Amino acid sequence: MANVTIDNLIKRYGSVQVMHGVDVDIEDGEFVVLVGPSGCGKSTLLRMLAGLEEISDGTISIGGRVVNDVLPKERDIAMVFQSYALYPHKTVADNIGFPLKMAKRPQAEIDEKVTQAASILDLTKYLKRFPKELSGGQRQRVAMGRAIVRDPQVFLFDEPLSNLDAKLRVTMRVEIKELHQRLGTTIVYVTHDQIEAMTMADKIVVMRDGRVEQIGAPLELYDNPDNTFVAGFIGSPSMNFVHGKVAVRDGAKLFVSDGGLELPLPETAAAEGQAVTYGIRPEHIRIGAGGVPMKVVVVEPTGSETQVFARSGKDLMDALVKERISARSGEELGFLINPSDVHLFDRKTETRI
Repeated sequence: MANVTIDNLIKRYGSVQVMHGVDVDIEDGEFVVLVGPSGCGKSTLLRMLAGLEEISDGTISIGGRVVNDVLPKERDIAMVFQSYALYPHKTVADNIGFPLKMAKRPQAEIDEKVTQAASILDLTKYLKRFPKELSGGQRQRVAMGRAIVRDPQVFLFDEPLSNLDAKLRVTMRVEIKELHQRLGTTIVYVTHDQIEAMTMADKIVVMRDGRVEQIGAPLELYDNPDNTFVAGFIGSPSMNFVHGKVAVRDGAKLFVSDGGLELPLPETAAAEGQAVTYGIRPEHIRIGAGGVPMKVVVVEPTGSETQVFARSGKDLMDALVKERISARSGEELGFLINPSDVHLFDRKTETRI
């Protein structure tokens, strides 16, 4: 196990700079998830950690050792890719033990470590099978087993679940988190799926355009996003945003959107007249009498929850409620908002107020 320190990391491709001074500290044994939209630089950062991409400037340290010029095979890391990259002509046992065979380890050691990894990953009864005889989840576990036998200081996962169906992704999330708890090894995990990030990470690094937007524990980012990007990216469904200004009526503050929609605000909100972006999460909205009048656009029942999309003028908002709502399009409902659940952002800088 080892800590990882990324200090002012910069990556250029010719004259184009794609990483802009990234700083991340990863503690020994920590599960850190790099998350962000496609093209944000998360996979590039992971490949630089692995030594598969050159570093233009800055430093990467693993276990206190600067590894900028260290070959990938000498960094004591193991990487699990999006594609399983299994040898189709080799059995599960041979695939798992291949890194040790290449390192010319004794056969007795290889057999012992393969057996141990197979036991951890529930693959013991599949050791004599070939990849074509396995399901997608089993193949991914074989790829993980191949990483485990190396007993690395750091595991690197590059979107390992993106090729799996929705149900299997949930199962594999649990298995990877359980694996981390059992081994206690440092893990750096890349995904574009914020649900994966929220459910698996000890710490999340939110990235955009080659920069770190915010670092923190999952619920810290959910409760206190630094800006509208983080607020909109963390949480599913994403936060509602409405543009407008802070107003005062009868001595009380309220928000008035550009389209005239009036929404409640806490008394500690921004100054009167300030241009702001109003944020409220769908799960923090209730539906009932006395709420903000909204006209239903679409109702999406999922069984355990109902998502209601409604509009007031040009302003569209959605609510996620436990009740089963049978409202039709055009029907008016009241959106109840607790001012303490409201997030306000400066409209120009997009930073949290």
